[in-house]
Amino acid sequence: MTLQFGYDKKKVIQALRYHFISRPEIRLMLILVNVFAIISMVLYVFGKVTGLAFMVGSFLWVVLLISFWFVLPFAVYRRAVTFRHEFEMDFELQGFTLRHKHGSKNWDWSALKSFVESPHFFHLYFDARSFILVPKDACNGIEETQELRELIRSKLAKA
Repeated sequence: MTLQFGYDKKKVIQALRYHFISRPEIRLMLILVNVFAIISMVLYVFGKVTGLAFMVGSFLWVVLLISFWFVLPFAVYRRAVTFRHEFEMDFELQGFTLRHKHGSKNWDWSALKSFVESPHFFHLYFDARSFILVPKDACNGIEETQELRELIRSKLAKA
């Protein structure tokens, strides 16, 4: 199966948000900050702490929301020139190849550590920080999208 694609900025930003929020360490940090904010609010209502603790919890929550929802995805998008190029990607039984006008790179399926599906992309992870976004729009219809999904799942299950 061969896919040709470029990246849409809005969809890439959404996929990067999905990537950051799905990281276990970031998810844990968000949960802890939310718990801290709720506890500080409850303690403030019952008069056990000053308004400063409640404000600090709320401030931390807002800062995290802004950083993970806006700052990080836009910073990564701005730094990565990859998202401004056109690619061709071949998926075969032994591996997959990513081609660009300046060259190509081949991988065996064993190079993939995990696979995540977001609304607009397949995220192919080599490790916790290295991944390729494959747009679902590049597939010709639902059948080809399903075929690619099954191919990736089957190859990861064997690895």
